[in-house]
Order: sequence, then C-alpha cells, then structure tokens
Amino acid sequence: MKTRLKPATAAAATALTLAFAAGPLHAQVGATGRLLASNCFQCHGTNGKGPGFDDIAGKSVGEIAKKLKEFRAGKEGNGIMAKHANGYTDEQLVLLDKWLSTQR
Repeated sequence: MKTRLKPATAAAATALTLAFAAGPLHAQVGATGRLLASNCFQCHGTNGKGPGFDDIAGKSVGEIAKKLKEFRAGKEGNGIMAKHANGYTDEQLVLLDKWLSTQR
C-alpha cells in the first residue's frame, strides 16, 4: 500500500530539502570567493591582511568591489590594480568582495 503525504506535509518536506540544499551552495560561494581572492594574497597578505600593501580584509561588503570597479574604469590610472580588476567579471568581484568582508 502506497502512503500519500498530506499537502502541508509535502510542502514542509520540500522546504526542508531546499534548505539543506542551500547549505552547499552557500559554502560554494565562500569557496569561490576565497579562490578568486587568492590572487590578492601575494601583495595584500594571507586572507587580505598582512605585511605589504593595504589591508583588504574585513572591509564592509561592497567596498572592495566598488574600489575594483573604479580601478577597472581607469579612475586610479593604468597601474597593476587596473590590470587585475579587468580580469574579473562583476559577479566575481561581488564574490571576492563578500569573502574578503568576512576575513578579520
């Protein structure tokens, strides 16, 4: 005999399934942001904070992406940061920015 779930139970089961599936997606965004930010560490230190150039760890969300977009637009000249910024899509800048904002 086949058991059928009540509509409310089926909806709850679907919601739980989606909630658990979102966990790996959130982890992937973090992993992708970290991978993208790994290019920054040679100059800005491990996790964006350390000896070298400006600390980029722990900035507010949006601050790094905004600055990189300014570099990309040529507002800071045509230096190394402009060249790095041109290597990222807008989506990648957001992922990188979000990850760096979580670093302390």
